Amino acid sequence: MLTLAKYSVGVGDRFAHQAKAQLQACVLAGAQGVEVIPVWNKSNREHTIIGSEPSSVRASGDAAVKALGWAKPYHVDADHIRLETVDRFLPACDFYTIDVADSIGHAAAPEAVKAFVDRHPELAGTLEIPGVSSPFTTTRADVERVAAKYLKAVQDAGAIYRKIAGAKGADKIIAEVSMDETDAPQTPPELLLILAALADEKVPVQTIAPKFTGRFNKGVDYVGDLVQFEKEFRDDLAVIAFAVKKYGLPANLKLSVHSGSDKFSIYGPMRRAIRDTGAGLHLKTAGTTWLEEVIGLAETGGAGLDMAKEIYAGALKKKDELCAPYATVIDIDAAKLPTAETVKGWTSEQFVAALRHEPANPAFNASLRQLIHVGFKIAAQMGDRYLNMLKTCEPAVSRNVTGNLYDRHLKPLFIEG
Repeated sequence: MLTLAKYSVGVGDRFAHQAKAQLQACVLAGAQGVEVIPVWNKSNREHTIIGSEPSSVRASGDAAVKALGWAKPYHVDADHIRLETVDRFLPACDFYTIDVADSIGHAAAPEAVKAFVDRHPELAGTLEIPGVSSPFTTTRADVERVAAKYLKAVQDAGAIYRKIAGAKGADKIIAEVSMDETDAPQTPPELLLILAALADEKVPVQTIAPKFTGRFNKGVDYVGDLVQFEKEFRDDLAVIAFAVKKYGLPANLKLSVHSGSDKFSIYGPMRRAIRDTGAGLHLKTAGTTWLEEVIGLAETGGAGLDMAKEIYAGALKKKDELCAPYATVIDIDAAKLPTAETVKGWTSEQFVAALRHEPANPAFNASLRQLIHVGFKIAAQMGDRYLNMLKTCEPAVSRNVTGNLYDRHLKPLFIEG
């Protein structure tokens, strides 16, 4: 079986120009004695908006690996795929984020629910899992209710996995199952049931992305109860360790944290938890690199700054259209968005200060940052004009991409403390 390393980072590269700068962050981590494996991820939605194909992600990753002489593993992720979207990813990808959140709450066949509950009497009663904050007690009726909520989603995950394995070979792929884009966090009994069901479906899941409490908005810090988050995170680690032994799941099964970039306030709790338990972790980032591209343009000044301002003006004009697909993962205060005319008069320093994710800086504007985060379609519509500007501003862009990924993400999460 193709095996994912203990620590890995999902890196999004919307325009397939930053793989080398992203990989450099992993090189810097390696120089500190910590192996963090890059997984280049891009969703079907992002490919559709930009007009790209999964082969471009593979090609840019391969080129970066060759350029930097990277001798460790690396992967390309078919991000948030479903049965109807997976085909275009099969030639290029070896990592598959199987997204079945839309199936949660859709009822499985009653006989399937009954058979599952009959097969797993251990899920009912009082269960103490080492590392879980407190024992939990469930009845058969509780198990039936939870199975009715999640079993169809797991069955769908099984169907998607079998299609991928049939096309690629089970020993040539890494499977992740994503259930984070749903209304409520999974409790320890729910996560245990999901893992038992995945084992029944014979899905050799190596990473699982549950829902956590709080807001994981795009491009900005976590908003929520840090104590509750750490409790949920540690409980999930404990349930995974228990399920691996109980159900024969892959020994390297680990948590995947989606929309994980820029969530600075939870990196400390996460770092403590993986240090204390020895657990692995997959942190999925995406738009943070696109934002660093815009910062690099603005920092360069001149035509680069002009284009950064043009991107903001275009995003502001099409705000409702751009925000609609991301409505559940952004919180933009329209009153805090400066006018295009105001931004047109900004210096390079003013634009960078408003966009760069430094929450302690009074000039930082979280609403502007989130709008530009979802505004990559504006740059995509510029076509070669944007791509050529990236090349012109490459020194500043690559410096910001590498520095952001290493200093603000990999270092506090995997190296410090």
